[in-house]
Amino acid sequence: MTAHPSQPAAEAQALSPARRRLLGGAIGSLALAGLGPLAAGPAAAAEAFDHGPWTALLKRHVVLLRGGQASQVRYAGFAADRPALKAYLTSLSALPRARFEAWTPAAQMAFLINAYNAWTVELILGRYPRLASIKDLGSLLSSPWKPAWIPLLGETLSLDGIEHVRLRARGRYDDPRIHFAVNCASVGCPMLREEAFLPERLDAQLDEQTARFLADRSRNRYDAASGRLKVSKIFDWYGEDFRLGHRGIRSLAGFFASQAERLAEAPADQARLRAGKVPIDFLDYDWALNDVPA
Repeated sequence: MTAHPSQPAAEAQALSPARRRLLGGAIGSLALAGLGPLAAGPAAAAEAFDHGPWTALLKRHVVLLRGGQASQVRYAGFAADRPALKAYLTSLSALPRARFEAWTPAAQMAFLINAYNAWTVELILGRYPRLASIKDLGSLLSSPWKPAWIPLLGETLSLDGIEHVRLRARGRYDDPRIHFAVNCASVGCPMLREEAFLPERLDAQLDEQTARFLADRSRNRYDAASGRLKVSKIFDWYGEDFRLGHRGIRSLAGFFASQAERLAEAPADQARLRAGKVPIDFLDYDWALNDVPA
């Protein structure tokens, strides 16, 4: 699905400068009135970015597994479509920072998540098929996520710069669901979504990514035999992000309590999770490339 400016936004462009200023003030007042941090109102529509090419690539080359709980990526297909991928990356790089900063948080987050995922695919293609893991692109002394090579928003950023400096910046978005949306090209990572993230649907998309990941028993599950919750290492690495008050949740136990029905089947086990007193174990992370087997 491609995001386009709404009809009212297009009509606004034809208004006189005075009317445009008046309309802009009204939009600002609506935002201040409490539309919510991820609301994608008229301002976002007026600043729509075309993520349609990324959606087209994802629909061709992402294969869903286990009812959408996970996915594999046809990197060979992406390699054949690399000109289209590079054209999308060029469009991301061309966005002026001032335009980005004027967007709603939802538009900004969707842009950054899509950018992270698309440049991760490009990183893999740089050596594909001669790698078994994204970690093969690093070494004992270097990380594939740290080199700055991505031209974005007037800077040269690393993948870590997109994720940790921008998406995880304290006080900016404070939304832990980004960890279920950015994809590190690994089996252990939450799935690469089969469509681009879009500002007008971002909240629902992030909720769905959360539900899909937590329902995947290979990576997150309540073990009734031991009475312990066994979850992805992501919750160990980024546990602090689940304590920032998103939707009133200020602890990992509180987050898991809110997701009890996705982590356990039996009502009694769900009740234990909601009580917030279940011991937590973090599972080993599978860094194997999330490629479709040849």
